[in-house]
Amino acid sequence: MSILLISDLHLHPGAPAITEGFLAWLDRRARGAEALYILGDFFEAWIGDDLLDLGEADPTGTAVLARRIADALKARADDGTAIYLMHGNRDFLLGERFAGEAGARLLPDPSVVTLGDERVLLMHGDSLCTRDEAYMAFRARARDPQWQAQILAMPIPERLALARQLRDQSGEANSNKAEDIMDVTPDEVLAALRQHGVTTLVHGHTHRPAVHPLELDGTPARRFVLGDWQPGQGWEIEIAPGQAPVLRDFPLEG
Repeated sequence: MSILLISDLHLHPGAPAITEGFLAWLDRRARGAEALYILGDFFEAWIGDDLLDLGEADPTGTAVLARRIADALKARADDGTAIYLMHGNRDFLLGERFAGEAGARLLPDPSVVTLGDERVLLMHGDSLCTRDEAYMAFRARARDPQWQAQILAMPIPERLALARQLRDQSGEANSNKAEDIMDVTPDEVLAALRQHGVTTLVHGHTHRPAVHPLELDGTPARRFVLGDWQPGQGWEIEIAPGQAPVLRDFPLEG
């Protein structure tokens, strides 16, 4: 039984090809998997689990989409696949209710887990991008429980408007940033590996899929970067029994 890791699907009603591709992948590829780890930015935006109550009354269509996704994940969980959800920089308000209805468990960022026969550090990846000082300031605020409570106390229409505003601001800000600023800080990667006592890191966020060989205090190490899903293309890491992790892209089927 394989272990699968994915991230950065950015599911939203405006990208139906990715939604249908993921549901097909979940039904075919993930069926029978030992575990599925989703390392953040599963949804393009998440304003709170009470969004699920809106159903078809949600003007954005996200509530209906989220219900389909939760039901599909629950089906896999009921078949015996352990499902883990990590927050990203887009869906940091995902809560226990959604996780419970999806048959999943929320996974702290960062987390060290045993995959196959190796202890591996899992992260979304945004906390490694320390050269982007403006984003790091926003991240600190967005992860503050008091700030989150204030947001969740707002009426849903106001939260929807805020989510649109934050997405627009993020897109505008990123268009004016140098590419290296939005990538991970190499010293931060080594510090994270050292802190957690591991030699393998898996993360997403940067949308730069690759396997990077590293040297950590004289010991070989490696960093796997998951890719973001696009219409027609998905990314996964598979860890099959007795085999090394494999990063691959694949065609999405509707």
